[in-house]
Amino acid sequence: MHLVHRLQASYEFSDNVELLDGGTLGLRLLDPITQADHVIVIDAVQNGAEPGTIHKISAEVLAKKVAFKNSIHQLDLVETLAYAEVLGRRPTCVILGIEPLEIAPWGTSLTPPVAAKLGALEALVLEEIHRAGGTWALKADGSPEASEEMGYVFGDSGGNHRH
Repeated sequence: MHLVHRLQASYEFSDNVELLDGGTLGLRLLDPITQADHVIVIDAVQNGAEPGTIHKISAEVLAKKVAFKNSIHQLDLVETLAYAEVLGRRPTCVILGIEPLEIAPWGTSLTPPVAAKLGALEALVLEEIHRAGGTWALKADGSPEASEEMGYVFGDSGGNHRH
């Protein structure tokens, strides 16, 4: 699940922060990923915990767990990061997500356990953006709407790349 649309509707971000709805783009995200110093992936993460549990997973840990497929889009992300490394331009990466009630059937509405943790996940994403050197300000008219696709935040602390 992702908060990209909600974040875009609610906040103004510094120029070194870019929010993308990655969905199932996989390798088509290679260009923006290789241009970033930091990538924050927001997704549903199936890790065997209680529905609504928030997870924070580094890309290195994710690569070791690839056989377990604990993120809906995990394999695409691991492959894309591997290609970025081959190109000599792999950013730091963290995956932030909420344990879903269920992965299938696919849907567009949030289950109650996920919806209840959306604000906490949003705060964690904003904290990660700050940690990576990005800034934000709340929009006066921001009325967040959530979606269930994977999202990416690209950037760098020097303003040359994206979060």
